[in-house]
Amino acid sequence: MALNFQTLKTRAITALAFVIVMLGGVSWNGLSFIFLFAFIHFGCWYEFIKLMKKINATNYIGNSFLGLAYISLPILMMVDLGFDASIFAKDQRIENLHTLQYSSVIPCGIIFSIWINDTMAYLVGSVIGRTPFSKISPKKTWEGTAGGAILCIIAIGYFSGHINAAKVMSTKHWVIIAAICAIAGTAGDLLESKLKRMANVKDSGSIMPGHGGFLDRFDSLLIAVPLVWLYLKLLA
Repeated sequence: MALNFQTLKTRAITALAFVIVMLGGVSWNGLSFIFLFAFIHFGCWYEFIKLMKKINATNYIGNSFLGLAYISLPILMMVDLGFDASIFAKDQRIENLHTLQYSSVIPCGIIFSIWINDTMAYLVGSVIGRTPFSKISPKKTWEGTAGGAILCIIAIGYFSGHINAAKVMSTKHWVIIAAICAIAGTAGDLLESKLKRMANVKDSGSIMPGHGGFLDRFDSLLIAVPLVWLYLKLLA
């Protein structure tokens, strides 16, 4: 699959605006973080209901309740990860944390892991991708998927040892989070691709040129967050 530079340009411009909005909302303060993910929650639900209507117009309301597990629960878990100071206390590297003190470190770690995995998978797959990964998503290749995951883990592992993230959790935990995000993120992308195939649509929406809609952009996060949440709460 050769690189399409016009498509790459459109995706890059849209991605830049997207990154600014996301990092601004996540990094400014706890209130902006909540508002940002409330907006994402609304957008994902709107598109999910539209997909359910196209898949089964006679019973879309009943099917839409699946969105509670697919959308609402992961968003609530993401917000919880931003405010749960007990996660940081496990490594005893930060003292005097309060239960409702907001920190953007873990949300940013998850978001960056997914972004790096998606970007590297797209680039590696575009350059050397030859072997189709799944019939559900024909453009996805084994080379791109593996390359994205490996580069994601290496990048997060490296940067966690050189920025403030290392003061929150050890590099071992960041590497595991990156691996979870890479694997679960790919599964989330395939799940949303399956829903779009069932609905016979190319994108879930059109809010982001070159990227599609809310579900197209956050499909990986919706599956990755619950697994990261479980890891941090039960195993880290």
